[in-house]
Amino acid sequence: MYLEKFRMKLKMGNGFYVDPVGIVGGLALWWNSEIKLSVMQHDKNFIDTIISIKGEEEWFGTFIYAPPYESEKQEFWERLGTLRYDINAKWCIMGDTNIVTSPNEKYGGSPFDNNNAKWYHEFLERSYLMEIQSKGGAYTWSNQRSEEEEICEKLDRVLSSLECSFLFLKAIVVVDITVASDHAPIILLANGTMKKVKIDFKFESGWILENDCSNIVKEEWLPKEERNHRGTFRVNCWDIIRKN
Repeated sequence: MYLEKFRMKLKMGNGFYVDPVGIVGGLALWWNSEIKLSVMQHDKNFIDTIISIKGEEEWFGTFIYAPPYESEKQEFWERLGTLRYDINAKWCIMGDTNIVTSPNEKYGGSPFDNNNAKWYHEFLERSYLMEIQSKGGAYTWSNQRSEEEEICEKLDRVLSSLECSFLFLKAIVVVDITVASDHAPIILLANGTMKKVKIDFKFESGWILENDCSNIVKEEWLPKEERNHRGTFRVNCWDIIRKN
């Protein structure tokens, strides 16, 4: 009921849901009247669709929440690979991969382990898919803890087949600012443009009481080439704003 009210508030005319298993998981997919979308199949970790925007050429869109548990990763990526046997299919995958693919996609916590990405890399190779590079924050997830215990990772991404990339030659992925979740929203812009919205900056005096405030200001005052952990600034700054 809550999701339906939120969908209507966003003026999305259509919705499809995958119920959570107990209190874990669950998927929601919404789209407006400009999009013709048919759900082909789904399970607890993905919704597979065929899409046409404004009557243009159709393509496959798969929206995922990959399992976080190592024991389930192999089965998930192998199952995902069975959705398309045609390597020339126009296919785009978007969502939470629950995979860190390189050391620069992780900050804090345990050291990077390349073995965790084994099934993911094998899936990309078998399916002839590539990641669309994102702009914005370096990380899409944070444990939202203090600086000493903070962990930030890039888990959310968009994958595309070569044929689909030809369909959207100017496509870019934008990592937006985290507001009400430990994940940052990712936005796929098919035409490569995004409307600029003017946001007035308002300073709250309570921010200076936060321990990280002075460090954030000092870091942003430095020349760009001297800044460290650029991605963590966005998370920390918005943590301060949300608390106040």
